[in-house]
This record gives sequence, structure tokens and C-alpha cells, in this order.
Amino acid sequence: MSKGGDFMSPREILEKFIRAFNEEDAESLTELYAEDAINHQVALEPVVGKAAIRGMFEASFNEIRMVCIVENIFEDGEWAIMEWRDPLGLRGCGFFHVINGKIVFQRGYWDRLTFLKQHGLPIEV
Repeated sequence: MSKGGDFMSPREILEKFIRAFNEEDAESLTELYAEDAINHQVALEPVVGKAAIRGMFEASFNEIRMVCIVENIFEDGEWAIMEWRDPLGLRGCGFFHVINGKIVFQRGYWDRLTFLKQHGLPIEV
């Protein structure tokens, strides 16, 4: 538990997120989100709600193998922020707004074109 009470800190939630992501564990990832959470990877449309977020992770993990290698983690109040890279050299950052031990909003920045090319996925025009 966090020093601030009964809930894990934003940093602790982010560390659990990273472990579950790297294990491709959509169920554990989903449990970190509030029911009405929003996950907005800016290269894509926002995904709203815990069930939709779970579906997004399941579909992604079924399509390709993704690995998050953390370069930096920062915590500021209700926010945890990370800079990351993957084994293929893609870099990005993520912002996680955590209230009462649950992610209520997540925003991620990364280059979608590079991601698609690296994984041999179709490039939409």
C-alpha cells in the first residue's frame, strides 16, 4: 500500500501495469483501471470503459509481441509518467492519472508509422 493511505500510489500502479503488460496479462492490466476509464493512445481513437480497454489489450497481444522497457518513471500527485522504449527501438511516453488506486485516464505518445513498419503490419493511408 502507498504511504498516502489504503491505495497504491500512481507509481506503484504504473509498476504493476508494466509487469502485466510485459507478461501480456490483459486481465491483470484491466483490473488496474476504473470502470469508466479512458485509454487514449494519441495515434488511435480513445478507448472508453474497462471492458473496451480489456478488449484492446487482448487484441493487441494476439496480434504481436510488445515489450515495454522503462527508461524513466516520474510521479507527481495523482499522475505517474513514464518514458519507454521497446527492443526494436520505438520510443514513447505514457501519462497515467490515478485516483483511489485506479487508472482513470491514460494517454500515450508514440510513432504509429514506425510501429507498423517494425512489426510488418499494414500501413493504412
